Amino acid sequence: MNEKQYNLNIKKLIRWASEYYVYDNPLASDEEYDNLTRLCLDFEQKNPNLSHANSPNKRVGGFILDGFKKASHLSKMWSQEDIFNKNELSTWINRVKKTASQLEFYCEPKFDGASLNLIYEHGLLKQAISRGDGLIGEDVTNNVKTIHSIPLKISYQGLIEIRGEIVIRKKDFIKINDLRLQNNEQLFANPRNAASGSLRQLDPSVTAKRKLFFNVWGVGLNSLDLKTNMQIMEYIYLQGFIKPPIQTLTSDIEGIEEIYHKIISLRNDIEMMLDGMVIKINNLELQEELGHTVKFPRYSCAYKFPAVEKTTKIKKITQQIGRTGVVTPVALLEPTLIDGSIVQRASLHNYDEIERLDLRIHDEVIIIKSGDIIPKITKVFKNRRIGIEEKIKRPSICPICSSLLLDEGTLIKCQNLDCQSIIVNSLIYFASKNCLNIDGLGIKIVEQLVKEKIIYDILDIYSLKYEDLEHLEGFKDKKISNLLNSIQNTKNTKLYKVVNALGIEHIGEVASKQICLEFALNIINVNYDDLIKLDGIGEQMAKSFVKFMEINKNIVLKLFDIIKPIAEEKMYIKENTFKNKTIVLTGTMSISRGVIKKQLENLGAKVSSSVSKNTDYLIYGKDAGSKYDKAISLKVKTLNENEMNQFT
Repeated sequence: MNEKQYNLNIKKLIRWASEYYVYDNPLASDEEYDNLTRLCLDFEQKNPNLSHANSPNKRVGGFILDGFKKASHLSKMWSQEDIFNKNELSTWINRVKKTASQLEFYCEPKFDGASLNLIYEHGLLKQAISRGDGLIGEDVTNNVKTIHSIPLKISYQGLIEIRGEIVIRKKDFIKINDLRLQNNEQLFANPRNAASGSLRQLDPSVTAKRKLFFNVWGVGLNSLDLKTNMQIMEYIYLQGFIKPPIQTLTSDIEGIEEIYHKIISLRNDIEMMLDGMVIKINNLELQEELGHTVKFPRYSCAYKFPAVEKTTKIKKITQQIGRTGVVTPVALLEPTLIDGSIVQRASLHNYDEIERLDLRIHDEVIIIKSGDIIPKITKVFKNRRIGIEEKIKRPSICPICSSLLLDEGTLIKCQNLDCQSIIVNSLIYFASKNCLNIDGLGIKIVEQLVKEKIIYDILDIYSLKYEDLEHLEGFKDKKISNLLNSIQNTKNTKLYKVVNALGIEHIGEVASKQICLEFALNIINVNYDDLIKLDGIGEQMAKSFVKFMEINKNIVLKLFDIIKPIAEEKMYIKENTFKNKTIVLTGTMSISRGVIKKQLENLGAKVSSSVSKNTDYLIYGKDAGSKYDKAISLKVKTLNENEMNQFT
């Protein structure tokens, strides 16, 4: 690829990244994006002087920080004076009018997130600092470079501070908490906490996955020769920053009230969490004349939204079963009007939270709209109890299929493959590339087949016939034949692949392989005591596996009878350097890492995907990245490919 081709490709890649991360509008598949990324990265590594300043390849940090260093803002980041009603607004305006009678007000939504100060010099992002106490914050530059709504380069060449709020879209917040729930991690209370926590990750690659968004709201130190706040903001938007959904000028209190109530009416439709409206004097000269109090600028204020919390009563607790089988308790409430809508339900996330709150049926509670999304219980009035309150019991039976639930404390889950709440997810996972790799049985096809009542469980996949599919939209001869052939090709596959495809909680490919190698087809009847003896199989893994097989024994036996999986014989492995060692591979080798992984596993090694204090060796090739850095920091022994070959 030459320079001209690179410039064309990098422009396309920047656009693809922007549409995906900033506008949530993918223009390419993950494979296309990854291929173009690698192509541009290869050119950039060979021609660093020609690398584009805004290349997405510069956005993911390659190392993990030990902590954040303190950094000083070039000019103070002020807090906003809060006002809560029209009378307080009138008082604020009258105070300003003592300095100037003719006023123009700049109004825009106030996003609820983590404040951030960006320092640019000579057009390049020099430093990013969290608000801190307004004078000193934390240097979060490495994390901020992963955020695609923040340009790494702007056209303005002077020294300038550009300020705004780091937020998370509401739907991305839900996805993050869903994933944390699956991983038994503590949930974020609201999008603001999620944004702040994501910005302060010591591993920038974690920040990169969170799809953070930057809403610019002002500037600090600068030498722009402009007259109004509106002109300043329009200039900043020209540098590549995103405009807010509403941005208006008005000249009186009635105009401010109209805009304020308009934003409130649109609040639920705006992608990010809002907590009010910012009002600023538009004239910059007047801003300077008004100055500041000890805490606040006199030329601006935050007109906060009405409180969105109310008191209500708990009527009962029900269980909601998610697509992965996770049980979430839901409180049924006495109907309560809050922020313009009737609220009758509130999520409690898990039963540990119920115990933490000491929540009981018939309790009086405070509920809020957490992040404008899901009503949440924040307080229990224990002093108002009158003796009729009932303790809430943890469920042991799935309300959908009546099978026994897996209870691990924070996580309560249905593992029954026949449960209708999880059938779609089970089928998708079973057929996925990393499991049985049934080509043609992707997410949309699975959903279509379940919706049309053509398949009800995993076993039904193997009963599919041509005539079951020929009437479906989008199914033609070749597509049907390819799907049926792909299903047939899963027969006589290795046993551990089938077990891995069952989606047993805590049991991945490595554990599946280990268990199957030890017990072969007798895994159906294996007990807890036998499993716990295996190296690397912990209590949770053993309990989960045994309970899964107890619940799904008949289905698994029938599946084995259809697929006839092949159990690998346990081989005797002579003593060698890598036997029973945990190894991580990174970088580019002379042969495929998959081949090397197989070679090491044949020597009795366990090949892991991530470096930890339990890693025995990191084997690295060219362009080794963050895994190598982490191995060095943890003092893990490292070997290059040649050194590895000396031991094999």
